[in-house]
Amino acid sequence: MENRNKFKLFLPALSAECNNNISLISADIRRVQTFVALFGTENGKVISKKERIYNTRDFASISEILQHFIAENDLVNIQKIAVAVPGPVIGGKSEPPRLPWKVDAAEIRRDTQIEKVYLINDLEASAYGLENDANSYLTLHNSDDFAEGNVALLAPGDGLGEAGLFYDGQSLRPFATEGGHCEFSPRTADEVEFYQFLQKIYGIVSWESVLSASGLFNIYRFLRDVKQQKQPEWLTQEIDAGNFTEAIINGALEQRDRICNMTIDTFIIFLAREANSLVLKLKATGGLFLTGDIPIMLQKFLNNDKFYKNFIISDKMDSLLKDIPIYLVNDVKTIINGAAVYAAFSEE
Repeated sequence: MENRNKFKLFLPALSAECNNNISLISADIRRVQTFVALFGTENGKVISKKERIYNTRDFASISEILQHFIAENDLVNIQKIAVAVPGPVIGGKSEPPRLPWKVDAAEIRRDTQIEKVYLINDLEASAYGLENDANSYLTLHNSDDFAEGNVALLAPGDGLGEAGLFYDGQSLRPFATEGGHCEFSPRTADEVEFYQFLQKIYGIVSWESVLSASGLFNIYRFLRDVKQQKQPEWLTQEIDAGNFTEAIINGALEQRDRICNMTIDTFIIFLAREANSLVLKLKATGGLFLTGDIPIMLQKFLNNDKFYKNFIISDKMDSLLKDIPIYLVNDVKTIINGAAVYAAFSEE
């Protein structure tokens, strides 16, 4: 990002000497895998020292994963633990819908005997991770009339993450939302038909049912089952092997079959629509960040006109939307890095 954007986070204890040269553990819990890393702090940055990946469902709790990580690496003198969770954090507790167990800071503190434990929403953590590495994002659209202000983060992945950063006049303060669970709103006749298709499956149709890995498949099977688009044999094999997301995106990149292109085109339009809504609700003149594994795979499609043209459509706010810079986060580790930044420098 250019210097004029001044992406500076509110980290009140960034310069505190007691937070320099300390060791901490950060974890990014996901439905299938949990990422754990040992970090050290150096001159206002967090530096990854060791990393491990664990199968989430092989363990009875996050405490068990953390204890395993500490034991197998013979770690001592750990001052802090940060845990990023894919769901709301309230009062130091979280019950993420896609995880097999609850997460409680007090339990982690008791089980690990480490006093300072921080729980943070995963997309809020991702926002903190952006400051630690200025090279972690690419510019998709620059603005000639950039205005400092709030920032929006949108992350389609296992679910649909949405977060914001409030600009206080000097720095940005990340906060989590659960906007991905707001109800999906169709616009065209085909989208109404798509909504009705999903309503029979889910009852309440959220944006997460459209913009996520499962949402991508929902779009695909609507095109296949309702719109009668042919499913090619090679894609049947990929679906059976559990490789749908990568296969459908690569199929569109390679122009292999019509249904691949239709699926990705529809996903891009919906992504632009929800990005538009999030930016307007937050008045995010400071920019929109697209993050997560799916946007990285969709980089070529995000660089074309389809996304931007659909993003700026509005009844009265076209002029505001045209001035919003758009970025793609190309670092898959912003969550675990950001959780570490938050734990390291949010307090002494």
